[in-house]
Amino acid sequence: MTEILNPDAEKTTATQRKRHDTILLTMACVAQVMVVLDVSVVTVALPSISHQLHYTPTGLQWVVNAYVLTFAGFLLLGGRGADLFGRRRAFLFGLGLFTLASLLCALAQNADWLTAARAAQGIGAAALSPATLTIIVTTFSGRSLAKGLGLWGAMGGVGGALGTILGGVLTNELGWRWVFYINIPLGIVAALGAVAYLTELRREGAEKLDVFGAFTVTVALAALVYAIVTTDTYAWGSAHTIGIAGGALVVLGIFLYSQTKKKNPLLPLSILKIRTVASSNTVMMIVGIVAFSMWYFLSLYLQDCLGFSALKTGFAFLPMAVLVGVGAQVASRALPRFGARPIVLVGTALLVGGFFWLSHVNGTGGYPNNALPGGTMTSFGLGILFTTLASAGTAGVDRSQAGLASGLLNAARQIGGSIGLAVLATIATSRTAHLLSSHTGAITALSKGYGRAFLVCSCVAIVAFLMALLIPHGVSKHQKEVKEVA
Repeated sequence: MTEILNPDAEKTTATQRKRHDTILLTMACVAQVMVVLDVSVVTVALPSISHQLHYTPTGLQWVVNAYVLTFAGFLLLGGRGADLFGRRRAFLFGLGLFTLASLLCALAQNADWLTAARAAQGIGAAALSPATLTIIVTTFSGRSLAKGLGLWGAMGGVGGALGTILGGVLTNELGWRWVFYINIPLGIVAALGAVAYLTELRREGAEKLDVFGAFTVTVALAALVYAIVTTDTYAWGSAHTIGIAGGALVVLGIFLYSQTKKKNPLLPLSILKIRTVASSNTVMMIVGIVAFSMWYFLSLYLQDCLGFSALKTGFAFLPMAVLVGVGAQVASRALPRFGARPIVLVGTALLVGGFFWLSHVNGTGGYPNNALPGGTMTSFGLGILFTTLASAGTAGVDRSQAGLASGLLNAARQIGGSIGLAVLATIATSRTAHLLSSHTGAITALSKGYGRAFLVCSCVAIVAFLMALLIPHGVSKHQKEVKEVA
């Protein structure tokens, strides 16, 4: 008997599957935009927040770092949660906490309230972000995976640039609280999509999370950043700075030691033996140092030195947002042909050149000559790097550890960003204070302080370029990805 096939039924099934996967990808990308957006969206609103909630000049960076530190410290825990409890549960938990914390941020009545709410927001982001990448690497394969990672990388990069634009519009038209209110409808829509379309996928086995490890690594990072931030009051060689920084390193050592003894460690050190994972995370951490700092310092430069309003500052970042997205798409198409290493080398070289251009900012050069060329070059490089490193950092990793690999990659970027921002803010402040003490004009002193920070970023990008040579040749070129799952 001859079997009669129904091509229309097969076509319908394929169409339904494609639509289902498109919804999952959209949902993951929206959530990733929310997470990354909240690092940059507040930068344009910082002057308004400082005025209304009475932050000190050095304390103001905690509006950014309270979020970034808990985000970085709990990312590995979030990644493990996605592996052990399932991507659906991790996604909904992280999204729910992030959305609730956003509401608390919007309602903040003082500096302590906002800082605490931002820390809670970071914990939600730490559960949410690894789940978004896990959804993509466990849903797609082959060229579809490359395209998915390209879009995810674009959303991560565009989220940083878009945050400054959206922050400017919302702050100027509705007030700074709306930079947090905007997360609530986005969170609701993403949650409804997850409930309706996201199936569970989890690893069988013990469901124990290393909370002690997450706590110790977060305390270590917070203490280290605090030691750096307070160097405007206490010298680098003072007992205060050395004592706190030394304590942070001790706690970090305790964390690393504990990982070798636990049955279910937060960070199985064996994953770092995978050369692609180790090299990609090293480059990502260095890239994180300069990525966060670009949005932060460039936003302050445009407002403090060029006199831009919050709204005008937001739109000044529009070309950079576009270039981040273009860079991510270029990288996703080039990866199958060239592999990760040459693309990362191109991306880091663009960072070197872009930040060197930005190091020449001044109070009279204007936006077209000072900020735009270096900013667009840097943004294009960041778009290339976010996508490429996301692919390389998860290459060769078993599907059961997809959450861990994505959490580790995101943690590297956030850790680099938080420590880098603290160091560079101190460098910029010290340079400005020195010039002011020698009776240099305020705008000139500020611009040269920001310029010094950008020059250091250019030097750091050179290190990233050299570290990129450690990425094995051919990674992500025709690589076999995790299997597509139903």
